[in-house]
Amino acid sequence: MEQILPHLDSVFSIDCVLFGFDGKELKILLIERNEEPFKDWWALPGNIVGSDESLDQSAARILYELTGLRGIYMEQYYAFGDPGRHPQGRVITLAYYALIRLGGDKDLRPVSTYAKQANWLPITALPKLAFDHQKIYDKGLEKIKRRIKHQPIAFELLPEKFTLTQLQHVYELVLGKKLDKRNFRKKIVSFGVLKELDEKQKGVSYRAATLYRFDKRKYAKLFGKEISF
Repeated sequence: MEQILPHLDSVFSIDCVLFGFDGKELKILLIERNEEPFKDWWALPGNIVGSDESLDQSAARILYELTGLRGIYMEQYYAFGDPGRHPQGRVITLAYYALIRLGGDKDLRPVSTYAKQANWLPITALPKLAFDHQKIYDKGLEKIKRRIKHQPIAFELLPEKFTLTQLQHVYELVLGKKLDKRNFRKKIVSFGVLKELDEKQKGVSYRAATLYRFDKRKYAKLFGKEISF
């Protein structure tokens, strides 16, 4: 006789940690919750994984439903499973993160009533977050601080053409410290991954700076090399 095994139920959620750069500030994508628990609180975009979805499929769906964003590549970076992290019971959440440059093509329009609104808020002025989302955010920031030292994630936050000042500003915002301008430029140029363009900034009131482009092919030869500041 075939043995009938008991059905196993599991409850997992996905929380999305998206960092964005608007040219001045490093920001985090948050939603204002419209349902209990933590109704009216700010939170990371997150919800329960569907029973017929993969984790990656759930991450894409949840982000779209709560923010209106599509086609954002996100990478899973950590699992949070403290027994008391959710007031309704044991819920394990998988955190995904992404870095994107902000622009007019990324308007936020939640398609689910689960979120009142979605907004980009400066990481320097975060409100109190629902659940353990401050912990999830902190872990995400720690992740990109480590990665920016040896992978070219800074360029994901910048436009295709950028100045050295803009590049340094991104590094300073992520690392949370000021960098010496001369040393930064000398070091970053020495890696040979920047292509100097025969173009200058446009529409600025000060002396226009030279524009650069990230050279992915050259970087491939240096992949994994520590860029320490």
